[in-house]
Amino acid sequence: MEEKPYSLTFTLQGKTALITGAARGIGKAIAEVFSHQEANIILVDIDREVLTTAGALSSSTTRNLPIIADVTKNADLEKIRDESLKVFPHIDILVNNAGVAFLDDAENLPEEYWDKTMAVNLKAPFMLSQLIGREMIKQKKGKIINIASQAGVVALDKHVAYCTSKAGIIGMTKVLALEWAGYNINVNAIAPTVILTELGQKAWAGEVGEAMKKKIPLRRFGYPEEVAAAALYLACDASNLVTGETLVIDGGYTIQ
Repeated sequence: MEEKPYSLTFTLQGKTALITGAARGIGKAIAEVFSHQEANIILVDIDREVLTTAGALSSSTTRNLPIIADVTKNADLEKIRDESLKVFPHIDILVNNAGVAFLDDAENLPEEYWDKTMAVNLKAPFMLSQLIGREMIKQKKGKIINIASQAGVVALDKHVAYCTSKAGIIGMTKVLALEWAGYNINVNAIAPTVILTELGQKAWAGEVGEAMKKKIPLRRFGYPEEVAAAALYLACDASNLVTGETLVIDGGYTIQ
């Protein structure tokens, strides 16, 4: 009987996942969920808190490697690749999660905010995907998951740089999926609504948050673990037929 090219176990056993922006928030939640599913985890962040996050991941069967790095620097990206491959023989999953958001009216947004947003949110995911993608091409398999946003699908007030960067991520996801499908590499994106990370809770507290929730059919924001659950699906073998897609997790915000 022919072996089916998928699995319904949702396990990541024996796989190694590299996650950027892993010190806290969505990246931390993804690291925790992946670790629970028995993946080795490479946690990358510019914040030294990543050391604590890595130390808190408990598993007797997997290994965790924290790397302090600035994803906007090419030398640091090469360090991420080199240090990862010194410890692990291959990288099976890449999650481009690191991101920034600078909000202002389009006519007032400083050029430095635009440049920083593009550097972190768009250029860095491409450059790291290119570096790790070359390794995945050699091994003829891999999963790349880009954390986009509902802001990449619809316009949000005062989000011109952020919306542009996330729309770019969605476009990049499609092209990489098309070009690398022949190497058995799946490339997908996740586009969440407001997620209640530590920063998200502060930014959307009070009246501004209540007003936003009224625009969401399910009338609530999301939690980091809900994004992590979606990432698990895209990282495991249950999603082997899915590539070039953007999974929108927004409580129905963008269907209106």
